[in-house]
Amino acid sequence: MLFSAQTFAFIEGVGGPELMMILFVVLVLFGGQKLPEFARGFGKSVREFKKAASGVEEEFRRAIEDVEEPAKPAPKPRPNPPPAVRSGSEPPNRS
Repeated sequence: MLFSAQTFAFIEGVGGPELMMILFVVLVLFGGQKLPEFARGFGKSVREFKKAASGVEEEFRRAIEDVEEPAKPAPKPRPNPPPAVRSGSEPPNRS
């Protein structure tokens, strides 16, 4: 737990001036022509991550709902009615 808090502690100190400096360095390193391509790739990555995260969240919800609902008891089978007694007056079967 302490490791994760130390790993992401640097994010709290990043403000407006720091972000401007990072963007300037990226612009200098990659140039203005590559930035839109990187932005599109980053946007697609974020979109795919959100889609995957919502899919996992939906699976968890579905699993929780399945566990919370008790299984309904199976209905009791009805007994078969006794066979009908046939009289000899029925016409013969012409198949």
